[in-house]
Amino acid sequence: MSSHYLPWAYFDGRFVPVAEARLPIGCHAVQYGQGVFAGIRGYLDQDGSTINIFRLPDHFRRFVQSASLIKVTLPGPFDALAEIATELTRRNRPTGDVYFRPFAYDEGEGLGPSLAGRGFAIYMLPVGDLLPQTGLHVMVSSWRRVTDNAIPARGKISGAYVNSALVREDARVSGFDDAIVLNERGKVAEASVANLMLVRGGTLITPAITGDILEGITRRSLLQLARDMDLPVEERDVDRTELYLADEIFLCGTGAQLAPVVSVDRRPVGAGQPGPIATTLRRRFMDIVRGREPHYAGWLTPVTVAAAVRG
Repeated sequence: MSSHYLPWAYFDGRFVPVAEARLPIGCHAVQYGQGVFAGIRGYLDQDGSTINIFRLPDHFRRFVQSASLIKVTLPGPFDALAEIATELTRRNRPTGDVYFRPFAYDEGEGLGPSLAGRGFAIYMLPVGDLLPQTGLHVMVSSWRRVTDNAIPARGKISGAYVNSALVREDARVSGFDDAIVLNERGKVAEASVANLMLVRGGTLITPAITGDILEGITRRSLLQLARDMDLPVEERDVDRTELYLADEIFLCGTGAQLAPVVSVDRRPVGAGQPGPIATTLRRRFMDIVRGREPHYAGWLTPVTVAAAVRG
């Protein structure tokens, strides 16, 4: 991901130059991780003049739910927050794919953590593929996913992502692209910052939302696409050894999009290359976000950012 932010952000109730969107060093979001965030992608449409924001209302519905877990008060309901994001897109006028980062946080500066706050901000970055599409080599991490009774993984709570950082560092120093993390029951949860799906005998399988995972929006979208393609789908507990027997494995999420896994713990997955179901789902997903699949147009919030390109 590029570190060059787009020039405008929304911060403290107004649109400001991104350099002015700064938090005090002593605020609870910085000191104690008391914030929640979302990751949302916008894709340049095939017409070259429109940014298609993927499932914007769904992302902000989940964002509102995440904020409620740590009692952060937001400046409006999900649809009002979505309108702020679309106006920010107009002001930034991106020329390619973008990533939105909404952030709600406890702006208090007193000593000691407490559940409260009313800070809200959004910024944007240009973005491309964050993971290799030729195939990931992953390991099963020695770390465990935080549990719902500790820090709920179904909410994107800032402090909980220390867990993700430990998992990713575990993979990096061991020479892998990423790691799969188990929950406290020893079942497969997800990757460091992405949901996981596998294929066995033509059935698409993914851990259930009760398995200490993020309730992923890309995950939900791919499950819908699979059902529309008449693929059998199972949401259930997944054992570690199923990773070694799978025909296909792939990660999915806003950042990952759909990234095939070609080995786990140095064992090849299937033929050791991206499989047919992952390849088909990724192609359909990319057609949708580029505006080439009218049937799924309802998943997109189009924002005009430039004059139409004429042939």
